[in-house]
Amino acid sequence: MVFSPRDLPNLISFLRLLAVMPVVLLLLEGQFGWALLLFAIAGLSDGLDGWLAKHYHWQSRLGGILDPLADKTLLVACFLVLGALKLIPIWLVVAAVGRDLVIVGGATLYHFRVEELKAAPIWASKLNTLMQIGLVVAVIANAGPVPLPGGFIAFLTWACLVTILVSGIQYVWVWSRKARAKGLHEDF
Repeated sequence: MVFSPRDLPNLISFLRLLAVMPVVLLLLEGQFGWALLLFAIAGLSDGLDGWLAKHYHWQSRLGGILDPLADKTLLVACFLVLGALKLIPIWLVVAAVGRDLVIVGGATLYHFRVEELKAAPIWASKLNTLMQIGLVVAVIANAGPVPLPGGFIAFLTWACLVTILVSGIQYVWVWSRKARAKGLHEDF
């Protein structure tokens, strides 16, 4: 197999997926400055691979799977570790992971019981992702290199919970309606 420039977005996504473990280890070792730097590089790489894929028309089915998988893996791993370190409340970690499990479970059910899933993130989900990233960055910064006012972290925590609930409910509502419209009633 020969590497071509059109493979670059997928390579960047794969490297971002590989970056999850070092970020986790840095967090567990209390190396918050380095963890924050690596998390920021991963975030910038997400923008870069997306731009390359769209700008040069290098989108691929693999990239459509690998990119969100890398993003979600990094975010969930950070939530789990920061929750274990008691830097993010456990109830928020449970809400975030629970939402993701409901969405993945519902998407899988829809795909196999209704029709091939053509998923696109809804506005509330995009806002939720932004809030979760903001909270992770703020918590890591606060734990290490940049102390932040306590009220700011509390605000982000509650705002994150609201977006978790709203986006989760919105996904269930939208996809339930689509399933019903396709003729799947009480079986769903």
